Amino acid sequence: MITMSRFDPILASKALWQIRIKKRPFVLSHAVNAKCNMRCKFCEYWRKESGKEPTRDEIFRLLDDAKEFGIGVYNAWTTEPLLRKDLPLIMAHAKKLGLITSMVTNGKLLYDRVEELENVDYLSVSVDGTESYKEIRRMDFETLLKGLKKAIEVRKLQKQKNPILMNCVLTGINLDDIETLILLAEKLGVKVSFEPVHEFPGINKEIWEEIGIRDKDKFRNTVDRIIEMKEHGYPIINSKTYLRLVRDEKMDYKCRASGIIINVTHDGTAETCRVHQEPLGNVMKDGFEKVWKDSAQKRKEIVENCEGCLFFGYTENSLMQSFNPEVLMHYEWM
Repeated sequence: MITMSRFDPILASKALWQIRIKKRPFVLSHAVNAKCNMRCKFCEYWRKESGKEPTRDEIFRLLDDAKEFGIGVYNAWTTEPLLRKDLPLIMAHAKKLGLITSMVTNGKLLYDRVEELENVDYLSVSVDGTESYKEIRRMDFETLLKGLKKAIEVRKLQKQKNPILMNCVLTGINLDDIETLILLAEKLGVKVSFEPVHEFPGINKEIWEEIGIRDKDKFRNTVDRIIEMKEHGYPIINSKTYLRLVRDEKMDYKCRASGIIINVTHDGTAETCRVHQEPLGNVMKDGFEKVWKDSAQKRKEIVENCEGCLFFGYTENSLMQSFNPEVLMHYEWM
């Protein structure tokens, strides 16, 4: 997910050409490594840590191929990008190719490494609460806040024009923190986004009982408050259309995510999406062009049989590609 601080008609036209005319994804979401330095309860990615990480040269070739394929946005994420010492070189290569760059971090290493992120256009930090943060992320909130504040100052000195995004997953644990988090975002001069926790297959039942949203009335009231604060000008990037879908737990939209964003794991496996994680082929071995062409029927079948999800990036982008008026009017993402 990339927050857009202002509408860029050139970028929008390139994205529409790639997605609508060439019928290819515009965003590459890449697992740049296979390790994590945190053990967040609701996250499945650190539980799958395995395999050899790609070399820098392998990632450079991946990016070169992605650019030729028509990718315009490179998003480095999972499991924790800042664990790679050569991440600045990777992001610099992406920038050299003319790609817009984005990164999602848990923030644990942000204080130590933020000066190295001058080639990251859009920086997203996972912030799932204030008082409840340690229970969810198993790290002191003050440690995160220290890194976040430093990142804000450093990026000002670097003359980065795009505000930092705090991304929050709504769970059964952090609902009392949400208004405080929004107020903190306004105070710090950053943006904030929300999405509901997703019950991945295989998640431990005890963990899901703890973090799953049980008090539905409280959850709906919390989302209503998010909508209300957005209407009052607080820096919430979600559209009200999306937030209402979240509140009502409705997947009332046509999913277009697999045609907008392509996920690639650390070993080069292209996947349909975060929900299905169906392998489409290996782009490091066969290239984006071949994998995309060969997987056309499989992708179609998966989308047709999908019951939907409420992941922020997937839902908002699908709504935008369906030309939802309210979503288009509040264009703040890619």
